[in-house]
Amino acid sequence: MLKCAWQGVGVVMLAALMQPMGVTQQKPLAPTPPMGWNSWDSYGLAVTEAQFRANVDALTKRLKSAGYQYAVVDEGWYLANPEDASKPETLQYRIDANGRYEPALNRFATAKGDAGFKPVADYVHAQGLKFGIHIIRGITKKAAAANLSIAGSAFHAVDAADTTDKCPWNPDNFGVKDNAAGQAWYDSLMKQYAGWGVDYIKVDCIASHPYKGDEIRMIHRAIAKTGRPIVLSLSPGPAPLAEAAELGENAQLWRISNDVWDHWEKNKEWSQNVKDQFAVIAGWAKYVKPGNWPDADMLPLGKLSPVPGDGKPRATRLTQDEQRTMVTLWSIARSPLFFGGNLTELDDWTAALVTNPTVVAMDQHGEHQRLAGQDGQVIAWTTKVGGNEYLALFNVGDSAATVKSAFAKYGLAGGKYSAKDVWGKKDLGSVAEVSATVAPHGVLLLELRR
Repeated sequence: MLKCAWQGVGVVMLAALMQPMGVTQQKPLAPTPPMGWNSWDSYGLAVTEAQFRANVDALTKRLKSAGYQYAVVDEGWYLANPEDASKPETLQYRIDANGRYEPALNRFATAKGDAGFKPVADYVHAQGLKFGIHIIRGITKKAAAANLSIAGSAFHAVDAADTTDKCPWNPDNFGVKDNAAGQAWYDSLMKQYAGWGVDYIKVDCIASHPYKGDEIRMIHRAIAKTGRPIVLSLSPGPAPLAEAAELGENAQLWRISNDVWDHWEKNKEWSQNVKDQFAVIAGWAKYVKPGNWPDADMLPLGKLSPVPGDGKPRATRLTQDEQRTMVTLWSIARSPLFFGGNLTELDDWTAALVTNPTVVAMDQHGEHQRLAGQDGQVIAWTTKVGGNEYLALFNVGDSAATVKSAFAKYGLAGGKYSAKDVWGKKDLGSVAEVSATVAPHGVLLLELRR
């Protein structure tokens, strides 16, 4: 798998539908970066209902109290035989009478009849969480082949399908024409998902490889028509910086790089490593605001098993220093935080890493976050939460780095601070400068109080 301010007429419509009497302002969808769990990194195309529910249970027990609230079924939930993905001509799809995908019954037994994902969504909601799904943009090839009617309209699939437009890495769908029939198709999909109780939709093959602005706009309008506050996430990356305004008008988060896997530096051509993500995240920093969250991708941490979306079952290949660096960078830059490891096998060290209250607070409530400079192999970021300043010094080099610098070097006020090493859990007393050694691929995160 390659993974807002309220603007535009469609969004205004949705805001009006959701607006209580006498209230003149409405918070945007996703006022803080979404946090949750996604099935892709551990289950790829193959997650079952039992496995998903088990991870929801673990999410509730281990991560919910820290702010993680979304549980997302990723790609391929409509495939009866996802293990045959390398032979697309053999794939078995489940669709309804109007050509829309339904969960495969041999994997999601409660989806019988026209129940769809509603029983699963109800299970998630009963635990105080929110439910999400992944889709590939476009209209099903089976709908086009049979020229099925588009639900809720006078159109048929051939009126909407662009048979010349195919996702280059997924065989499931044709593209959708930017016309009334195409809009009707997306309206029917989003109405279906809203009826299931979906709170979050990750749409793939749309933000890059290729960028499809027309379909993004149609999906945005279709969501607004449902009246349900569904968060829209766009994949894969890298989303084009030149389209930042359109992305922000129509979605709440969008992927800014290729898939991030558990590599510090060397990686496959189509994926992104942690070290190279520093420059990408910095490039999108100015577009971060409530309702608009440039997405640095999921956290491939813990146990990536039993059927990871890439590679063999394994514990993350990132060292503990590299994992702290990843979580700190994502959080200080206010990226969405979606854990990718198998939550049923979550160890205590990893749980503590991704639920550290200080680090989560930077992600959810940080202000004035910014790249504060680079000195050789040390990259500095700062943010502010409440009355506290935070300074992160990342060592992207392969040898230890000694830092001895005044706080003013990083744009902070001079003078002394009461300092704490967040990851080291050490009070450093009253200090007027940074004086420390940062491990290779590691990070020093300081909480600074007057």
